[in-house]
Amino acid sequence: MRDFTESRTSDTQDELWVLEHPPVFTQGQSGRDEHLLAPGEIPVVRSNRGGQATYHGPGQIVVYVLVDLHRLGYGVRSLVERIESA
Repeated sequence: MRDFTESRTSDTQDELWVLEHPPVFTQGQSGRDEHLLAPGEIPVVRSNRGGQATYHGPGQIVVYVLVDLHRLGYGVRSLVERIESA
């Protein structure tokens, strides 16, 4: 995802990724080590997203909306509202 985001240009088409992660905890910008009490063998990955700790794993479908908000004329809140009302 980072490669896609960093290499995109104003002509790059937007993409929607639907996938299932292997077991992993992600820690957002507000995440701290004490938020994960016993991760065991599950990897912990730091992320530049908002929020604290999130578990992703088998059976959980994750959707990534990779869009150019500036080109669409949306802010983050507007995009979330549009997704929720779809």
